[in-house]
Amino acid sequence: MYTSIESLVALDKERGHPLWQVVLEEEMALSGVSREQLWEQLRQRYHVMRASAYRALDQALPTVGNLISGVAKTHNAYASQGNGLCGSFLNRVMAMALSCSEVNASMGKICAAPTAGSCGILPAVLVGLQERDNLSTDTILEGLLVAGGIGAVITRNATVAGAEGGCQAECGVAAAMAGAAAVHLQKGTVEQMVNAVCFALMNVMGLVCDPVAGLVQVPCAQRNASQAVNALLSADLALAGMQSIIPADQVIEAMYRVGKMLPEQLRETGQGGIAATEKGREISHALFHPQE
Repeated sequence: MYTSIESLVALDKERGHPLWQVVLEEEMALSGVSREQLWEQLRQRYHVMRASAYRALDQALPTVGNLISGVAKTHNAYASQGNGLCGSFLNRVMAMALSCSEVNASMGKICAAPTAGSCGILPAVLVGLQERDNLSTDTILEGLLVAGGIGAVITRNATVAGAEGGCQAECGVAAAMAGAAAVHLQKGTVEQMVNAVCFALMNVMGLVCDPVAGLVQVPCAQRNASQAVNALLSADLALAGMQSIIPADQVIEAMYRVGKMLPEQLRETGQGGIAATEKGREISHALFHPQE
């Protein structure tokens, strides 16, 4: 079983299989589940991802305080105009990431990837690329396996919890997983997948977790959108040939150490960052002490 990015890449080279197949084989050995059963589980999870990525694109969903109700619909309409600075594709991806966040905040069904707070990043990248490139679902599931392998390593050696490592450990890790998957879907090499992981984590090193009123809405939804884009630009950096001078396992270790350095006010407590602004406190008070 691989326990690091280095050992995962070594297994890939040793077996001569695509990275997704190495992850699949290791999961089969670990769980005792057949290939067919695992493939069906992946298909079910991706079905949930697609559903949440689309659900709020055309209808606003009610959320506590309605802090992000309708953001996905508004952004999808903007994306459809094709005049955005980032282009229609990236804006469509952002809209789908926002949709997943909106579904999560409305108590809908999402797939935590790796957490509920970062649930929109991987689905938006996978669904967005499937739409744009007309990819088969089986190909997307390969990308999902790549993402899962990366996520497994980071979970083992660091953290994906905002309460432990800040938003860099939630949305940042989701971006790293999605970046590696995107490289695979573009037929990139294993080395390029690993470089995408490095860039995605470097780009958000030190990002705090500061949810307004302690709710997974603001700035969580906006960070899902931005980190879906981070995943894609990190994949492009890697596909263009840029190499990380810091090995992936050391980048992951650095992320973990930085998370440990963050004060508790900046780790999901809602006591720092934008949650502690005057407006952030007003929102929290209005939601939880409406009679005062």
